Amino acid sequence: MTIYSHSENETMEAGRRLAEKLRPGSVVALYGGLGAGKTAFVRGLAEGLGVRARVSSPTFTIVNEYPGRVPLFHFDTYRLSSEDELYDIGWDEYLERGGVVAVEWSENVPGVFPEDTVRVAISPTEDGGRRIDIHLPEAFE
Repeated sequence: MTIYSHSENETMEAGRRLAEKLRPGSVVALYGGLGAGKTAFVRGLAEGLGVRARVSSPTFTIVNEYPGRVPLFHFDTYRLSSEDELYDIGWDEYLERGGVVAVEWSENVPGVFPEDTVRVAISPTEDGGRRIDIHLPEAFE
């Protein structure tokens, strides 16, 4: 599925739409450069999951936890130097807690994702917008 966005609100709406398809235990791997709109996408995802808290990028904390109809565990792996660091902070436990796990900078930890991970790539378009490519595993279709 490909969505074109020309504003932060449209990027958030793409996240809200994806949230409708997710279930407890889903993992969403986000890819894209600095300023691509990954955090805006996760804000929409959070709204779609019933999270009422203000969602911000966990760049320095690595993970933020948000309660909602379905809890959201929001990771930012930008500052990690290895997949081992992610395991050291309890990656396996987060996967087992029954929430949705969203990971920014997923390209930094490519070997940690389950087979049924939803992959979201956000890239700039020539007109200043964003192209959002969402790859759903067969289990979601």
